[in-house]
This record gives sequence, C-alpha cells and structure tokens, in this order.
Amino acid sequence: MEVLKLSIVIPAYNESETIHLILDKIKKVELIDGMIKEIIVVNDFSSDDTKEHILSYIKTNPELDIRYYEHEKNKGKGAAIHTGISKACGDYLIIQDADLEYDPEEYNRLLKPMNDGFADVVYGSRFMGSQPHRVLFFWHTIGNKFLTFLSNMLSNLNLTDMETCYKLFKTNIIKDIKLKEKRFGFEPEVTMKISKIPKIRIYEVGVSYYGRTYEDGKKIGWRDGFRAIYCIIKYSITN
Repeated sequence: MEVLKLSIVIPAYNESETIHLILDKIKKVELIDGMIKEIIVVNDFSSDDTKEHILSYIKTNPELDIRYYEHEKNKGKGAAIHTGISKACGDYLIIQDADLEYDPEEYNRLLKPMNDGFADVVYGSRFMGSQPHRVLFFWHTIGNKFLTFLSNMLSNLNLTDMETCYKLFKTNIIKDIKLKEKRFGFEPEVTMKISKIPKIRIYEVGVSYYGRTYEDGKKIGWRDGFRAIYCIIKYSITN
C-alpha cells in the first residue's frame, strides 16, 4: 500500500513566540493510515527573531522533514502561501497558521473524508460541531458570517466558514489554480476559484478555534474585510 504524504504549509510573519510551539504540535501528530508529513515554513520577511527560531528548531529536530523558505521583503500571507504551495511535494496540502489558533491534532478530522475517497477539498469550520471555541469579538463573527454568505451566494456553495485557515486540498488541484491575492484575499479567492472547478467535491468538518486578540498578535483588520468583499465579487466574475 502506497504511503501518502501531507504537505503542511506555514506562512509566518513575526511569530517568534509561537512558531516553535506550533511545530511541536505538528511533530506530535500521528496521521491516519501511516501518512507522512512534510512541513514547509515560509518566513514573510519577519522583523523579529522568527527566522532564528525556525532554523534552531530545524537543527534540534533533524528527524522532521522541515523545509524553510523566506521572502526578501514582506509580501503578505497570501504570497507566503503561494510560495509554500509551489514547493509542496505531498499528495495532500493543508494551510497552518504559525500562531496557536488552530490545533494540528485535528488534521485527521479533515483528512478522513479525503482519504476515504469522498472529498477533493475539505474546510475546517469554526462554526459547526462541538469542538472548543474561544469567545471573542461579536463584530468579527458577524463579519465572517457575512463574507461566507456573500461567497456562498456568488459561488452557489453552502459553506459555514469561508474565512477559516484550515483548508485541505489535493495538492494537484491547488497547484493548478492560478492564485493572485498576496495578502488576506487568499481565502475568498481560492474559495471562488475552487467552486468553478467542474465536479469538485468540497466537504466541511467542525474544528476547534483558540482565537487571538490583537494584544496576542492578531493581524487581520477591517480593511481586510473590505478587500475580501472585493475579492469575492471580482473572482465570481473573472479568473
């Protein structure tokens, strides 16, 4: 039986305090059916010690398949994801933020419908299921639900959480999509574009969410919300 590989793409910007913690969590995860992991970390020109922390972690954990890339200037989260996708060699690919908002222990929850042959893409929804969810900002929740509603209306999907970080793809599918958005427009762009793929099978599973406040280092803001609206409308019309 062929052993499958999961590519874990981690865009990182000024995450020196948490990058080693998320790598520890990924290290501990035992994937279903003996699947192996490759970890692709893309440092988006951090101004803190993120690079040093990553390189130190790689040196002290030589048994892990970790590949490190960096941008020569800050390009944005989407651009870091693009770089990670281009370097991925696995059968499946998942996006993992470098903070601690999402728990790698739930990879298998997302992998199951794909590994069982039902799904081509799996989203991890923060708004379904019985997993723990930190109670945070009312208006962020309203904003996320509005963006998901608008995305669903124009894509004819019925997602509950378009803006989720946890998106799992068959690697050949995500590599074939020409992505343009370099910052937080990645989520609506990729959602609109996968919705246009004939006979694509998209699933959702509930995941936990340990959200950060702005004091904790959360970076997304209201301007990104307006950009998301623009992206949803733009990519519903064009490719």
